[in-house]
Amino acid sequence: MPTLSYVAPATVKDAVAALSGASGVAKVLSGGTDLLVQLRTGRIKPDLIIDTKKIPGLIGIKDEGGGAFTIGAATPCAELGEHVALGKAWPGVIEAANLIGSTQIQGRASLAGNLCNASPAADSVPAMIAAGVTCVIAGPAGERTVPVEAICTGPGKTSLAKGELLVAFKLPKRGPKSSDAYLRFIPRTEMDIAVVGCGIDVTLDAKGICTAAKVVLGAVAPTAVIVADAAKALIGNKLDDATLAKLDAAARAACKPIDDKRGTIEYRTKVAGVLARRTAAIAFERAGGR
Repeated sequence: MPTLSYVAPATVKDAVAALSGASGVAKVLSGGTDLLVQLRTGRIKPDLIIDTKKIPGLIGIKDEGGGAFTIGAATPCAELGEHVALGKAWPGVIEAANLIGSTQIQGRASLAGNLCNASPAADSVPAMIAAGVTCVIAGPAGERTVPVEAICTGPGKTSLAKGELLVAFKLPKRGPKSSDAYLRFIPRTEMDIAVVGCGIDVTLDAKGICTAAKVVLGAVAPTAVIVADAAKALIGNKLDDATLAKLDAAARAACKPIDDKRGTIEYRTKVAGVLARRTAAIAFERAGGR
């Protein structure tokens, strides 16, 4: 039986070299809250684990001003939740991050791990896509930047090439009258996987009319779904009953879920419309208060 190797590189360059030079299956340990469970259950059998938490810069939050932030890929979710300025600028992103596991898990879990695990039900992904977050990826050819939605290609699959490593997230600047929100529905009150998740980001004018929007659903398709028709239902309107009805219908129409023990196709589709309504109401209220 092959021996599992473990390395904890001190630089991004060394991590990329380890990933590039791996002869077998290499896995990056960002927080380990998914990876270690998969190891213990035998779901994955890597030859090499590369721990990134000792690399300077991969843990930490940098305030770039104007609501823009850079978040190190291995930053624990607990640290995100404690950052006042980040929470004020991007409450929806923080709501999603705060749903990744228990208090103990929060001390290890990271946005990078939640994203690159590529679960269709990942909480942070719809919220980050709605917020327009981009990923900084280091690899043998240098760095490249891509939107969050370009990372997951299917359940358990990502677009990262051999030798590539996610090193940071970039949150854009915040304009006035802009905010976001994230909600999920789960079978239990805590510690469960989303039946449906919904992230919405909006910008309003002085009269409360939506001028920009992004609506993203999770757990209703193989990857998170950007619902363009739902955004169109919001833009140019206040959040009245007619707008909410159009939003609901657009969210339902975008769903391509599966039947499983947590919900049927019909149930998930209905919940998607309800969650879109509720999430939009929170996002509008937050944006209107700025």
